[in-house]
Amino acid sequence: MKTFVVIGLGRFGTAVATELCELGHEVLAIDASEEGIQQVADRVTHAVAGDARDPAVLRALGVRNYDCAIVAVGDDVGNSALITLNLKEIGVKRVICKAQSHVHRKVLEKIGADRVVFPEHEMGVKLAQGLSSSNVLNFIELSEDFGIVELEIPKSWQRRSIRDLDVRAKYHVNIIAVRKGSTGQLEVSPGGDYVLETKDAVVTLGRNEDINRLHDL
Repeated sequence: MKTFVVIGLGRFGTAVATELCELGHEVLAIDASEEGIQQVADRVTHAVAGDARDPAVLRALGVRNYDCAIVAVGDDVGNSALITLNLKEIGVKRVICKAQSHVHRKVLEKIGADRVVFPEHEMGVKLAQGLSSSNVLNFIELSEDFGIVELEIPKSWQRRSIRDLDVRAKYHVNIIAVRKGSTGQLEVSPGGDYVLETKDAVVTLGRNEDINRLHDL
C-alpha cells in the first residue's frame, strides 16, 4: 500500500483520489472548500478542508510523510505553482501536477514538479487516435513525439513470428507486449519466436509518426 495526498477536488482530483483509495491505497484529500471535502469524505481515507498554499497547514497534516502528492489545482497557475513549491520545500518525495498549458507545465517543472499531466489533452489525443483508425484499442502519449499504442494486428501479420515481421527495422517501433485474442492475457516482452494469432493485439512503443504508419496496414 502506498500513501497519497490529493490537493484540489475538482473532477480530476476527485477521480484520482477516489480511484486510488478503491485500489487499496491510503489517500489524504485536501481542498479549500468544505463542500468539496463532504463529497469525498466517505470515499477516501482522510479528507481535510484547508489552504494548501499555507506551508504550515501542510506541515500540520504531515504531508511530508506521504509517498506522493498530486496537485489537481490546475485552473490557477499561481496557486498550483505555490502549492507545488511548498510540497517540494517540505520534502515530499514525488509531486505530480495538473497543468492547463505548456507554459503552465514549464513553470511547474522549473519549481520542481516530478511530473506534469494534461488530462484533457491526453484524453483528446486518445479519442483522436481511436477515431482515426478502427484498429486502435488504446493509446498512451509519453511525450509530444513518443507514445504507446495497442492495436489489432493486420491480416498480413497473422500466423507470423515477430522475428519474421521485423517490425523494428521496417516501421521503427518496438513490440513490447502481445494481448492474446483467445484469452485476453498480456504477454510482456514476447520473444522473436512468438507467433501472432488471428485475434491478437500488439502493444507497440515508438515515435507517434511511426506508430501512425501502422494504421495504414
